[in-house]
Amino acid sequence: MPMSLLDAFWRVVTRLGEAQILLPTALVLALWLAWRARAWRLAAAWWLGIVAAAAVTTASKVAFIGYGWGWPEIDFTGISGHAMFASAILPVAGMALAGAQDGGRARVWQRAGLAVGVALALLVGISRAMLGVHSASEIVAGWIVGGVAAAAVLRAAPMPLARLPLWLPVMVSLWLGTASAKAPPSITHDLVTRWSLALSSRSQPYTRSDMLTTWRLEQRRDRVPR
Repeated sequence: MPMSLLDAFWRVVTRLGEAQILLPTALVLALWLAWRARAWRLAAAWWLGIVAAAAVTTASKVAFIGYGWGWPEIDFTGISGHAMFASAILPVAGMALAGAQDGGRARVWQRAGLAVGVALALLVGISRAMLGVHSASEIVAGWIVGGVAAAAVLRAAPMPLARLPLWLPVMVSLWLGTASAKAPPSITHDLVTRWSLALSSRSQPYTRSDMLTTWRLEQRRDRVPR
């Protein structure tokens, strides 16, 4: 029973890295930052960072699924999209949702929100390993790509010291909690697989098993004396 509960926990946590859940969150917060906080530069940089990170991640998946370009030595078949989206969105969202206070406490609240966002992004990555979906190298790559995007955004423009209306963090929290438990299964991987096969003109996608099996056979052949 405890293992079942733990598995259920990781399945809920891992959904906090889904594009269908995080992109609406980032859109709502970016619109608020641009409209009410007058942080147009921050909002635009955030979305540019998300798009760039998503493009790199998608390219890595297409390269493997469609063409078999992986790195078997480190069990790498493509950047973890969940870890990437979580790292690119949750830390910035955490700062925005911290509800900056007046006076000297403002930056303290923002740092706390950033820390919570980073912690959640780390948990999302760990959940991918616990569920056996991604290897460590793929998760770390996702953290790096998403983290670089988030860091670049926060360097491009500071988070404004603007108090949030109470309804916004409540709405976002309810959305994240409800969607992670009730949203339909994500179709992102299926879409990427279709694109990969269409681009490569293959009928079947390359798999991790294909990559590792081929690599192990090559390793054995190399060890056979000639």
